[in-house]
Amino acid sequence: MNLTKFLNKIYFAHSIKRLNRYATEPDKVQHEVLMRLVGKAKNTEWGKKYDYATIRTYDDFKSRVPLQTYEEVKPYVERLRAGEQNLLWPSEIRWFAKSSGTTNDKSKFLPVSRESLQDTHYQGGKDAVALYLSQNPNSNFFSGKGLILGGSHSPNLNTNHSLVGDLSAILIENVSPFVNYLRVPSKQIALMEHFEEKIEAITNSTEKLNITNLSGVPSWMLVVIKRMLDKTGKQSLEQVWPNLEVFFHGGVAFTPYREQYNEIIRSSKMHYVETYNASEGYFGTQNDLTDPAMMLMIDYGVFFEFIPMDEFEKEQPKVCSLTEVEVGKNYAVVISTSAGLWRYIIGDTIKFTQKNPYKFVITGRTKHFINAFGEELIVDNAEKGLSKACAATGAKVSDYSAAPVFMDANAKCRHQWLIEFAQMPNDLALFAKVLDDTLKEVNSDYEAKRQNDIALQPLEVIVARKNLFHDWLDQKGKLGGQHKIPRLSNNRQYIEEMLAIN
Repeated sequence: MNLTKFLNKIYFAHSIKRLNRYATEPDKVQHEVLMRLVGKAKNTEWGKKYDYATIRTYDDFKSRVPLQTYEEVKPYVERLRAGEQNLLWPSEIRWFAKSSGTTNDKSKFLPVSRESLQDTHYQGGKDAVALYLSQNPNSNFFSGKGLILGGSHSPNLNTNHSLVGDLSAILIENVSPFVNYLRVPSKQIALMEHFEEKIEAITNSTEKLNITNLSGVPSWMLVVIKRMLDKTGKQSLEQVWPNLEVFFHGGVAFTPYREQYNEIIRSSKMHYVETYNASEGYFGTQNDLTDPAMMLMIDYGVFFEFIPMDEFEKEQPKVCSLTEVEVGKNYAVVISTSAGLWRYIIGDTIKFTQKNPYKFVITGRTKHFINAFGEELIVDNAEKGLSKACAATGAKVSDYSAAPVFMDANAKCRHQWLIEFAQMPNDLALFAKVLDDTLKEVNSDYEAKRQNDIALQPLEVIVARKNLFHDWLDQKGKLGGQHKIPRLSNNRQYIEEMLAIN
């Protein structure tokens, strides 16, 4: 019997039946999640503070528990890292996912519980495979190994058996023997601290293996693939791994990298599945390969709320439950989790594309946008603009970052785009014009500010040297793992640092 069909039948197929509730009972499913989380945490310090024992409805929960940012959670995290327990969640917290920082901190340290590993992150990975196999009945997914690219971890404040690091490293450290048997590289290589040494070790150890699937961040996986092609002298990855069929990707938008992947993986049987597995939880999986939207995973250890972005800056913003959201509107995501994050604003923004089941696309970050002149430019706008500009000029974008120029020597304001091209546009001026015109098409606020070049001048494109963004991350000690290029910034801090080494 085909091993993939056998494993799908006994281990994955029943997940699809469970996921069918997403379309028929979303409100009930989410209520069950909320009551389970609240009930479990009622005797924690946090649960007693907000009298979780008497919470019976979502309205009780919403009226009693305030919205949280990392600044409010940080004192609890510091106590957890020092060894205190039963503060936010009843089970022992021994792992902390290190994420990009806040205004006041270089890094955030997000608690990871045993339950959140099992009912959220690992369940998300299992369901991602189940959804993929349901769409590909002739898959040979389990005929070979999966290459999972992860970060690294280190001891937490010298506390026994406690670790801090990239979420991917925590997942690999605690993965089940079954999954460990199916994945490469070895744990020793996967958790290596120095990214460039890790790349060499991965290519050396996997070149001769039968790799059928990849998982990781597109930008970092691209580095691994290019090194493999350089090492082997092959032109495309299926010449190295002929049975490769799917890449589960997440962490950054795939759009800027799609053409590069099409160039180095030319097989017609190759598939790409977007996932949304953040340090705070696993939130979404692409369940239809013809639709870029992801399905919101609503029966994990995560209860969702949403703040409309036109309310976000208000002192008392309106907060919506899942069934109150509107299709096509931009929302900031708020979560409560089985790791003890309560009404926590994660910083990502999404837009729903449909209901029953609820599907969405990531539109950006609450802090990664440009609104220097009232234009409210978000990452989703940027990706659409770059895609059209590339199509019009034959360009391929490796990485980019953009920021406002508030006023130059001629009293002119504009957006400045620093772009590293994998393939230069045949006409840079046309690239900039198409990008600018597309931003007007997809963003009415940007179009209004660009009217007659009065408030905002045409955008400027600066060509970045090769490996600029890699070198900038290296300079900051942020190569590999979950580290990302800030795509849009409302100030010039990042872009000035990059221009200084361009």
